[in-house]
Amino acid sequence: MKIEIKHRCNDFDSYRSARVKSLFNAENAYNWEKVVDLPIEGKDWKIGLVVGASGSGKTSIGNRIFSEPIHDLYAGWDNSKPIVDCIAPNGDFNTVTGALSAVGLGDVPAWLRPFNVLSNGEKFRAGLARLVCERPERVVIDEFTSVIDRQIAKVGAAAFAKTWRKGSGQVVLLSCHFDIIEWLQPDWVYNTDEARFYERDCLRQRPELTLQIYKVRGTVFSRLFKRHYYLDLPLPVAAEYFVGIIDGEPVCHVAVAPLFTANAYRATRLVVMPEWQGIGVGTKFLAAVCEYHLQGNGRCGHKFHTFFHTSHPQLCGALRHSKRWVQTAASLYGDSKKRCMNSITRSHKKQGNKKVTTGGYGGHFRAVQAFKYIGGK
Repeated sequence: MKIEIKHRCNDFDSYRSARVKSLFNAENAYNWEKVVDLPIEGKDWKIGLVVGASGSGKTSIGNRIFSEPIHDLYAGWDNSKPIVDCIAPNGDFNTVTGALSAVGLGDVPAWLRPFNVLSNGEKFRAGLARLVCERPERVVIDEFTSVIDRQIAKVGAAAFAKTWRKGSGQVVLLSCHFDIIEWLQPDWVYNTDEARFYERDCLRQRPELTLQIYKVRGTVFSRLFKRHYYLDLPLPVAAEYFVGIIDGEPVCHVAVAPLFTANAYRATRLVVMPEWQGIGVGTKFLAAVCEYHLQGNGRCGHKFHTFFHTSHPQLCGALRHSKRWVQTAASLYGDSKKRCMNSITRSHKKQGNKKVTTGGYGGHFRAVQAFKYIGGK
């Protein structure tokens, strides 16, 4: 694919314009031409990246790769509705929440907020989730990761690539940041600064992350992680607390408390910092802590299994497909109003109350699923 770009503007003849031309030999500044050779036609690829400095022609190239206009991740949101209602409004609920989690927007309360009140990082990931759900056959994204924190940019790029590759469609990303290349692992890269095309086998692999786990005091949770944990529950009794560290930065937390009557442990308070969500750090951390207890290193001093309860769709899916975990329960709270009424009536009878119940709590589903860590590789 050969792309020819020609931009022209007026040749201004003001005093200052003439002086600039004379001083800097910029006689042809009103003309901008570029020829780009992209050997991508007829090849099997899903993710391409055009990267280079501002003003190097990335947007012009993106406008000519496909016939469709450049997609704006930040446009078209209804700020009178929460983002969970704006993404694929006629689509499947589980698909939408799964996409939000997959691209790293795992903070459930953020799903209930309108787009305009989200942080820059949340807006970026919400836009990616909408793109994943819409799944166009061909799409170009400009200013990819340009306005967000660089750590969120790298992890977000990796999470998006992992999710996009699970389906069909071709996406071309335009960015001025070279630090996302190793994390994104695109099928091809065109560097506008060097005017060079690279295949995927010429790229360096994504940096390997080393997760260090430390046992900490319970006060660390309230100081660093509580604001990212949306449930307001009392601290578990007799719990031990663990924190995962990457490059000196705390990225995840979990508490493990003994279940004395069941000869087991229960893991709770799992939190992954927003800038690290979407690349599997949380599940690896949780498995490592559970393995630590399975080897007899926990508070009880015995080789006990660990149970974990969650209603988070992406986390449930990851644990369900892991050979290290078995699902032990999947209850729906409030799934039947009639069943709830009968339960309340039975409770009244046990207390000697003859009152007949005419109401219940049906209509709201919250699938809390239970998993047991069994170890293995």
